[in-house]
Amino acid sequence: MDILIEKLNSTDAKELYKFEVENRTFFEEMVPTRGDDYYKSEFFKIRHETLLEEQAKGISYFYLIKDKNGSILGRINLIDIDDSHEIGHLGYRVGQQHTGKGVATKALKFYWNSSKSG
Repeated sequence: MDILIEKLNSTDAKELYKFEVENRTFFEEMVPTRGDDYYKSEFFKIRHETLLEEQAKGISYFYLIKDKNGSILGRINLIDIDDSHEIGHLGYRVGQQHTGKGVATKALKFYWNSSKSG
């Protein structure tokens, strides 16, 4: 499976919301819930805008893992970046249909290779 990662942008809100809603039960089996408000479209939109603001400030970076057709397979988050110590916290989630297929591994390799060349 060919994948690519793209930095989160404002046009991703609708598809990302759909991805999160479709995978809510699956994600909540592994990690604590984000709460019911997160899954209300008006709250999700505000949260999405907040993430984009954090990204613009360089505090965090958010990426979507997509297939060659542009469908969202998962996401990667690099948060709490401390440039002085060169650290940050990495997290990811892959949609239920795409787990066990090496999606996260491929996405991290793709990210690592592109960050070293750019």
